[in-house]
Amino acid sequence: MHSGKNNSKKDLIALQKEILRCRLCEHDFGYKPRPVVQGSHNAKIMQISQAPSKTVHETGKPFNDASGKKLVTDWYKISWEDFYSPEKFYIVSMAHCYPGKAPGGGDRRPPKICSQQWLSKEIELVDNKLYIIIGGFAAKLFFPNESFTELVFEDREINNKPAYIMPHPSPLNVKWFKDNPAFAEKRIIKIRDDVNRLLKGAR
Repeated sequence: MHSGKNNSKKDLIALQKEILRCRLCEHDFGYKPRPVVQGSHNAKIMQISQAPSKTVHETGKPFNDASGKKLVTDWYKISWEDFYSPEKFYIVSMAHCYPGKAPGGGDRRPPKICSQQWLSKEIELVDNKLYIIIGGFAAKLFFPNESFTELVFEDREINNKPAYIMPHPSPLNVKWFKDNPAFAEKRIIKIRDDVNRLLKGAR
């Protein structure tokens, strides 16, 4: 049992080093990629979102932006120390790098090659208790033929572990929140309670 966990730890550390050296999309981006990933093999929560923002690209710290403030302080209501604790959160995205701005506004979609090359391996090596999937693109990766809004209000599973799907906390996501007030009124309370319970409890 212990040797398996030790192997997972070593394998994940080696994988993360590979991810941080990755330059697969450099020619597509037109700037030097800066992969962002944080967490340990025994993190309680594996949080998977779409892609780092420009602010995260500049700082190298996941969710170190307006979206992160809403996520951590308003939704989870936890400390930044808890959020950035490698044993509590494994924070990753479908794309590990900021993908750049789209011509019509907003950020470009995450390159598929990133999740294919790296994310699937990370999921295998992290022994988490709960998945939190943030945003429509990330939800589609796991539940390709289902309604995003319906997923948000359902308790689901990934790899036989509980999973919550959440809208992106971006300030640009105003319409979804206006159309779905039950998320802020009820759903996030359940998610928050489970997150806090899990962070306080023993593995």
